[in-house]
Amino acid sequence: MKDISRFCKLIFFVAGMFVAVSCAEKVKIYQAPEGIELSNAFVVKVEGSAVPVYKTKIPPAEPIPRLNHSRSVFGFASIASFDMNEQVSVTIDYPELVEEVKILPTSYGIQPKVEGNKIIFTLDNPGHITVEVNGDWHESLHILANPFEKDVPKPDDAGVIYFGPGVHELTKLVVEDNTTVYIAGGAYIKCGMNPDQEKMEVRGKQQNPPSFFLNGNNITLRGRGIIDQSAIPRSKRRYTIFSRNSHNLHIEGVTIFDPSRWTIPIQSCDSVHVDNIKIIGWRGNSDGVDISNSREVLVENCFMRTLDDAVVVKSFDGLGEVKNIHARKCVIWNELAHSLSIGAEIHENVSDVLFEDCDVIHDVGRETALRVYHCDDAIISNVTFENIRIEEARRLISCWIGKTRWTESEERGNIRNILFKDIVATSAPIDTTLTGFQDGTDWKPYIIRNHASMNLVGFDEDHCIKGVSFDNVILDGKKMSAENITVNEFVTNIEFK
Repeated sequence: MKDISRFCKLIFFVAGMFVAVSCAEKVKIYQAPEGIELSNAFVVKVEGSAVPVYKTKIPPAEPIPRLNHSRSVFGFASIASFDMNEQVSVTIDYPELVEEVKILPTSYGIQPKVEGNKIIFTLDNPGHITVEVNGDWHESLHILANPFEKDVPKPDDAGVIYFGPGVHELTKLVVEDNTTVYIAGGAYIKCGMNPDQEKMEVRGKQQNPPSFFLNGNNITLRGRGIIDQSAIPRSKRRYTIFSRNSHNLHIEGVTIFDPSRWTIPIQSCDSVHVDNIKIIGWRGNSDGVDISNSREVLVENCFMRTLDDAVVVKSFDGLGEVKNIHARKCVIWNELAHSLSIGAEIHENVSDVLFEDCDVIHDVGRETALRVYHCDDAIISNVTFENIRIEEARRLISCWIGKTRWTESEERGNIRNILFKDIVATSAPIDTTLTGFQDGTDWKPYIIRNHASMNLVGFDEDHCIKGVSFDNVILDGKKMSAENITVNEFVTNIEFK
């Protein structure tokens, strides 16, 4: 355990501070530390007790492209978080008369009651919801309801790095074998930079070190606290939680604000569990979970509002194959790129990937919600997208082989055996000219049609797509058939069930 800031070392003096408000053991509320500016857009109560409402930056509301937007133009999302172990009542006070309210995901079936400027509803189970009031989809309220924690470590337990309630400043934390990093509810970690900090090599390139470097086996990072990277300047961007060459890795429960680069890149690891992580990002490349060259990875119960890819699978040259990847029960809001995807960088074979039982509440970017995006030279096989509910999408499904700005290899690859099953989607209500990747090769204007597009594009006879099945794919209330999908001559064995 190296390079812990002096603020981290002082946490033991505040570790015993009582910050959890317990409401008859049904709910736990963690009070905000002093000095953290909170949102005044919403007042949230659960079981009659006030919940702190944080705020963090989000992209501007203007149409895409927003990747190169001015750093002086942004919005704020409001975030309220608590733990629950049985049904709870939630009350939201809004500054104006509530004329319309939408609670997403729709699949949760939450029916709110409105009384003047109050919104009242119940939550039966832990989960992550977004509340949009009077048509304001942009600066919405995210309610992050966690399950109760089990086996909470103590500050003086062996092998535990403990961040107690309060504000902590951190430059870099290297976590080694057999260690638990615990970030308690009410802890707020402000990540910064040390100007004298050495860079580290990642895939042959020198990069700023991550805020948390999980560099060993049998490592856990967990808790109910917040990690905030907003103080890291654009020129010094860095990963938030990075793991490389690790085995038996658990990342659970924390909330991450304003990641300055990929939030949780997992590289060349085996046996990884990412559970109930909440990510809200607005910068370019603020991906959610990037899984590369790893095996036996499970990502579940997460909430991600990302500018760039949310859950994405990649493979870099010489770092090992990707196999047995599973993402499920996640709620995703994608602002620019892909919600659930493979690619672009694919240099080693990728096989046996399952995306299932997820809700995409918004996908309004220039790319595609569900995509196999192959720009290099390996084989992608046995990929399933199943039981996915998409409430707003401009571009729905794509399997694509070609050259792009991300291409690094001379040769192209192949795609085999892709299944889209039980997909229900609604097109974004727009018909306008945008700038983006129309065919994956370059920036150019294109027209978004009045329904979300789907396409299958191979590269040539030797680098092609074989075996794509559509089983109960429904867009705008209609089951999709061959006439709804654009296909070129290098795609074969397409099946509709």
